[in-house]
Amino acid sequence: MLHSDDLKAKLKSIDRSGYKSYKSLAGRYKFEDYVLIFDKVQSDPFAPPSRLRVQVPQQVAGFPQALFSTPTRRVALEDFLTRQFGSASADSRRKIRGSGKSGTLAIASCGQEVLERSSVNVTDEYVEARFVAGLPADGRVILGNEAYAMLFGILPNIVRQSLKYQNLDKNALSKHIDVVEDQDFIRHKLEELGLIAFVADGSILPRRSGIDDRPMRGIAVDVETLDVVNPGEIGADIVIPFRSPASLQMEIQTPNRGPVKGMGLRPGVTLIAGGGFHGKSTLLSALERGVYNHIPGDGREYVVTVNGAVKLKAEEGRSVEKVDIRPFINNLPFGQSTRAFTTQNASGSTSQSASIIEALQLGAKVLLIDEDTSATNFMIRDVRMQHLVPKESEPITPFVDKIRQMYSELGVSSILVMGGSGDYFDVADVVLVLDNYLVKDMTVKAQSIAIEHRTRREIEGGEHFGELTERCPLKRSLSARSGHHEVKIDIKGKGKILYGESETDLSAQDQLVDSCQTRAIGDAIYYGVSEYLRELDSSTTMRELVERIDKDVSERGLDILCPFARGDYARPRRFEIGAAINRLRCLKVRQLREEEEGQEGATGEKEPIG
Repeated sequence: MLHSDDLKAKLKSIDRSGYKSYKSLAGRYKFEDYVLIFDKVQSDPFAPPSRLRVQVPQQVAGFPQALFSTPTRRVALEDFLTRQFGSASADSRRKIRGSGKSGTLAIASCGQEVLERSSVNVTDEYVEARFVAGLPADGRVILGNEAYAMLFGILPNIVRQSLKYQNLDKNALSKHIDVVEDQDFIRHKLEELGLIAFVADGSILPRRSGIDDRPMRGIAVDVETLDVVNPGEIGADIVIPFRSPASLQMEIQTPNRGPVKGMGLRPGVTLIAGGGFHGKSTLLSALERGVYNHIPGDGREYVVTVNGAVKLKAEEGRSVEKVDIRPFINNLPFGQSTRAFTTQNASGSTSQSASIIEALQLGAKVLLIDEDTSATNFMIRDVRMQHLVPKESEPITPFVDKIRQMYSELGVSSILVMGGSGDYFDVADVVLVLDNYLVKDMTVKAQSIAIEHRTRREIEGGEHFGELTERCPLKRSLSARSGHHEVKIDIKGKGKILYGESETDLSAQDQLVDSCQTRAIGDAIYYGVSEYLRELDSSTTMRELVERIDKDVSERGLDILCPFARGDYARPRRFEIGAAINRLRCLKVRQLREEEEGQEGATGEKEPIG
């Protein structure tokens, strides 16, 4: 290992040289309080910044072991330190002159969720932060003095502020860890309590905007009663804290905050109804994000949903590869089979059908569905339409006729927003109505209405839900090769993965919350294909593949996804990994038992179904 003095000498010797001379910095350097590691040095000031690490020995960092004594507490601590490093380095670029990305010191940015990340690693031996640095240059000429100021002036100060326990806000750190620990405690407690979700009283569910996930401002309520005070003075920014209906209220004892009261949702079919703009989708959005922990002050810290909850919607244009969608769609025109439905351009109804079947195959336990983002002909088919178009002429079995079977036969619950059709009253266990953002339990009234105003529609779901035909991905279809690149994997923001020659749209995956998750998904697919799929053995199912990837990450960390240290991973759930694989346009699968059945399935670029 070299010394920091060696780094000083190198910077002096390459000052005013060509930019490629920065490559000589690669290696490890011992500073007084930490080790600085250059993992990859950029070749151009306009290229992606260099990848660096700092390792601070625990003798210097001084973090009590109790702060990272469990996996949950460790993730919370690492998240807190990532945010501290990001805050401390925010204005670094303004302090250094140069071209392109000169002077940049940055770590992975964090949102409202607390995710397992690779940006900071806390162990018994050291605290490591992984970040990027834009090494200063004037055009392509090295600015050695500016690099010295960045690495010997700015960086040590960032390390002092963010990676040494003695310099941190102890109360804020403790609260951060405790709040995350409480959320995880509740999530693990849900099954024991017979629940699929919990929403604490006082939660702030609305967000500031469609592009700002922070809590909406403008609260005007009585703290004790939660009643609105002077709403006219707030105007468009009225925010109503969540209050559970008495019939669904319960209390959960947490290890840090103590008792938390709120609404408990039990397995089955939960319908969220109400007028437009009264908060139906806002509640569902909070529940879909409840699979993650949130930072203190987010407003959704104690909105907790089981890990197996999956949000689904229609995705016109997505690809589908050999999915048995017969539970929902059958008897296509001209005798096309839906036993192994395949298309590069799915319609709204076929895409939603395929997405539900895929989620069930991956082990989903709760489906979250909003009518606003669903195919209408997939969700409902009223009695008048049944008289006009007889069942033998309608390939689609509406979700309303399958939702009970899905729960009774498969044990899969549903929480859905439905403000436009009362047909779901007949199949719902609980009916919630949002009225001025307040939740009311209207189950009894809805059931009474269902009896008094019978729909007279025919139930079209048959006696059983139908078969879930397992699918096995074929290794030969999942090559990451692109041109002269043996492996080409990249992302475009949060919603798009470039995998080999395939560009995959993930923008409809609402539970994908961070671009670092997307990056991890791309590399997780390649890892899974390399480790668990064989050219001559296509017996590994999609669920087995994603569960093995997930298990390996749980046991060995995110670093297994890449041969070198990366700081830009955030852990995705297995459901989003599976969703990405299922949407790869290069994907080919083998259906189990397809050899016996000998069915090829419907195919086509244009869908015959609306």
